[in-house]
Amino acid sequence: MKNRESGIRHHISDQLLMGYAAGSLPEAFSLVVATHISMCDDCRARAEAYEALGGAVLESETAPMSEASLEACMARLDTLIAPEPAQRRPNPQARGMFPSPLAQYVGGDLNAIRWKPLGMGVRQAILPTGKGASARLLHIPAGQAVPDHGHRGLELTLVLQGAFRDDKDRFGPGDVEIADEADQHKPVAEAGADCICLAATDAPLRFRAMMPRLLQPIFRI
Repeated sequence: MKNRESGIRHHISDQLLMGYAAGSLPEAFSLVVATHISMCDDCRARAEAYEALGGAVLESETAPMSEASLEACMARLDTLIAPEPAQRRPNPQARGMFPSPLAQYVGGDLNAIRWKPLGMGVRQAILPTGKGASARLLHIPAGQAVPDHGHRGLELTLVLQGAFRDDKDRFGPGDVEIADEADQHKPVAEAGADCICLAATDAPLRFRAMMPRLLQPIFRI
């Protein structure tokens, strides 16, 4: 699915959008979702649809529903997910690099961030969030790779500037990479512009190399 306006190709999953609408995601994941849907018409429409359906969608996971009721619910969802362009809310972008939800969260734009070096020119800024997951901003110089790693849980990575590639695909501004325990990758920032991302994880990463593993407790990744 491709966003008509921005060229976003990698979106938030329906499961995460439902959790966001229900308020059941950890704060760090909610921040990534809120920032993405402020950039993406399609995911914003889907999130609004889940919010509008509210209890009808969520209760279907625990309460029995007749086939006719389920079909009616899904038909209503299709109607809400695909409104006419004129019915869509304006894209709530901030004037700087950071979309409005992220700018409000950090209290400013890129110049408000206090970066800490991770090595090889890569920098991070850990954001204060509640329990259950952690969020951080990553600044990766153009052409630089992030150490090869896997995952012990879920990781959401939203590109704000530049782009990166890994074995799965290319991820540009507005794209979200969703990685889990099955994924092992080595993201590389594309040449031309430094890559700035918002990432959230609910478990430590699994690094292959010894040095990143030794530094992992210090960098809290």
